[in-house]
Amino acid sequence: MISNRYFFPFLVLFFAALACARAGNIPADKGLPAGEMSRTVTHSERERSYLLYVPGSVNWDEPVPVVFVFHGGTGNAENAKRTTGFNTVADDHGFLVVYPNGTGRLSDEIILTWNGGTCCGYAQTENVDDVGFVRAMVADLQSLVTLDMKRVYATGMSNGGILSHRLGCEAADVFAAIAPVAGTLNFAPCAPTEPVSVLMFHGTEDQHLPYAGGVGAVSLAGVDFASVADSVSVWTTANGCASTSEMEAFDDIEHESWTGCVAPVELYTILGGEHAWPGGEHGRPDADAPTQTISASELIWEFFAAHPKP
Repeated sequence: MISNRYFFPFLVLFFAALACARAGNIPADKGLPAGEMSRTVTHSERERSYLLYVPGSVNWDEPVPVVFVFHGGTGNAENAKRTTGFNTVADDHGFLVVYPNGTGRLSDEIILTWNGGTCCGYAQTENVDDVGFVRAMVADLQSLVTLDMKRVYATGMSNGGILSHRLGCEAADVFAAIAPVAGTLNFAPCAPTEPVSVLMFHGTEDQHLPYAGGVGAVSLAGVDFASVADSVSVWTTANGCASTSEMEAFDDIEHESWTGCVAPVELYTILGGEHAWPGGEHGRPDADAPTQTISASELIWEFFAAHPKP
């Protein structure tokens, strides 16, 4: 017969474990249930939100990488999820995906923008602290799981790409690499405290955010945007690259890589490409059509995976 001395503690542990199982709780150090969840954080007296996607392929025995995917101006987290298809890439490779929501004048999650410096919209005119919001999201994630802080990455479309540049400039201590799509560097001064790996995508016929810079012919922002060349120059200078680059070309794509860098800088130019996510879906029915020659999302993860922090 088991004595009461041992039996009572056993019952306590048994029922505690049973209650945890019934609640579907998973200890934070063991991971999260697969699927999508919505999170909120309060930063600068604003309640902000983001979608978190957890693929079933995550290896919870190791610290987990995360990719932040920022929507374009007037978009939202759901739009970024749909147009980029990053959930599928995460399923294949086992990383977390965060789709944050920007801010706007309306209370619901539409017509949202990011403060990327000189652009865009409500976030820029109200000087919203989006860099601080991103740091708050990282802290929130760290309360849930064990993040691999050498593998935190940022990408985004258009205004979201512009914010990705700014994060590289102001949060180089957090982000190992950035991958702006159809977004140039419109923030100064850009003085990263650590090397940041950079991968850019841009179409030569982009009428919203022109490849050569300036005000886009159909731009809603009315901003005098920096050019792709000037944006690349900031990063090649920051990363100590040589002035020479290597080029490969195929179909409607030119892929340029700079040499001698302490952290790589690469550019995919889509010849004839418009304002769209390569390999993705239309942002809306009347939006520009993306090339299907390459998948930006697949190439971005390949680049990110190859370039963690040292």
